[in-house]
Amino acid sequence: MSKDRTRLERLFLRLEAKFPRFGRAIWVIRQPWAILIRIPLGALLILGGILSFLPVLGIWMLPLGLLLLAVDLPFLRHPLNAVVVQSERRYRRWRRARRKIA
Repeated sequence: MSKDRTRLERLFLRLEAKFPRFGRAIWVIRQPWAILIRIPLGALLILGGILSFLPVLGIWMLPLGLLLLAVDLPFLRHPLNAVVVQSERRYRRWRRARRKIA
């Protein structure tokens, strides 16, 4: 298993732990036989993220769709992992700075 795939698996495990209600659904979608669900769902989520200016849709759909597609498309894994790691670092830094202020 490649380093990028392992990192992506850890990301999905963290998502399952953080959102226990959706943990089972995330686990099912990650299974190899769910490719027929994962690809169209990922594409629809990306489209919904692009159309986030509409009332029901949101920008949150874009990263979720990319995550689902990265399971099957190896060329997406490395850039997506890099963005997730960078975002987590910035978020931690921002929270530390907020704690110092308060």
